[in-house]
Formats: sequence, C-alpha cells, structure tokens
Amino acid sequence: MLHLQKLAVGIRDRAHLAAVQAARAEAHPPLRHITRHIPKRAAEILAGGSIYWVIAGTMSLRQRVLAITPAQREDGSAACALALDPALVRVAARPVKAFQGWRYLAPAQAPPDLAAGAEDDDLPPDLAEALRALALL
Repeated sequence: MLHLQKLAVGIRDRAHLAAVQAARAEAHPPLRHITRHIPKRAAEILAGGSIYWVIAGTMSLRQRVLAITPAQREDGSAACALALDPALVRVAARPVKAFQGWRYLAPAQAPPDLAAGAEDDDLPPDLAEALRALALL
C-alpha cells in the first residue's frame, strides 16, 4: 500500500475543503480530484491508500482513493481522475513544506488518524491551526 500527499491549493481550512468537495460531488458525481499525471504506482495506491491533504502548510486530513482513471481537462488535455471517498478523516496534524503536484507517502511516514472529539474540536479552525503550528496542540 502507498499514499499520496497533495497541497489543497486555495483551501483555507477543513470546513472549506469539505464545502468545496461537497459542491463538486453534487455538480459532477462521483467525487473526483483531477490532477495532471497518472501515478506510476497506482496499483499500490489502490491497495488501500489515501490522499493526505496539506492545508495552509499542515497535513491534517486524508481521504481514501477509490479509483484512478484517465480523464480530460476542460481544454481537452490529458489528466488523471482520483475518485475519492467523501469521508474526510482527521489525522494528527504536522507541518509540511510547500511542494508542487503530489508526492508519494509511505505508510510508515503517514500521520495517524485522530479519534472523533479530538482536543481541538471546540476551537475555531484558525486558532487550532495556529496552535498546531506552534506545537501547542
């Protein structure tokens, strides 16, 4: 099994990603993320892998990758569609330096899932992210 990590470009926080994906899934089901290249290690990702989202410099969510298929962008250029489970799973947040595209993430390097009711559930998302950035959460 293998995972992907991807920057959530233009996304402010977890709630914003959930809203954007809900709108996208409603407009063009099923929920898919379009990326430029097909992963060469697609079979390993499909063996139970997830996409780990980096939002504002912090890896904090993941989604199971259900399928990887060829696709086309609106301009007709070749692309790849990652079909995603709509459930966003919170993970132990950790800072990540900016990168382009997506990167492979070995299971041993993936952050663990957080249980529902984690310590920052009652905090506003911006405050929780700031406290995590300071390693206070």
